[in-house]
Amino acid sequence: MDLDTFDAAYLAKLSSGDSATEQHFARYFGELLLIMLRARQLRRDTINDIRQETLLRVLKAARAGEIRDPRCLRGYVHSVCKNVIREFGRADWRTNLRSDDCPEPADERADSERELVTRQMQELVREVIAGMPTKDRKLLTAVLQEKSSADICREFGIDGNYLRVKMHRAREKLRQAIERRMGTAKP
Repeated sequence: MDLDTFDAAYLAKLSSGDSATEQHFARYFGELLLIMLRARQLRRDTINDIRQETLLRVLKAARAGEIRDPRCLRGYVHSVCKNVIREFGRADWRTNLRSDDCPEPADERADSERELVTRQMQELVREVIAGMPTKDRKLLTAVLQEKSSADICREFGIDGNYLRVKMHRAREKLRQAIERRMGTAKP
């Protein structure tokens, strides 16, 4: 079985508790969730908690037969993760989730410098993405807008396996372009 294909056989094995399929599921979606959660600048322990809770809920839903269409698996994982984030956020968004441990910065200058660097980095990323080939630019923009994989696949007319390849290539081009702009590229 090709483990990158989310078909009825994959969903059946996931529902039945097949160990290899569950491990693949956790690795594959764990990485995607990690990317999505890091973009939200959450604390490391919160990221791990949300990621684990999301994976557990999806596995529980799969075992209960609540996921019927394997093509919806990616979108389902994304939706569950968003709900878990909201639930964690209801507890106390500012003090429990954000990467800053103090609600008030000790040194206002340090906070403004960090904010300036963050804004500069965001601007650099926007400029680099704007200069990328059209398909890469549209793909990265769709991901930054947190569209589901299913929506992106429909928009680009590609299947999920190829989306993963295209995303890897686009991210690699972005990373290399940023490194060149920042002067940190390896020879």
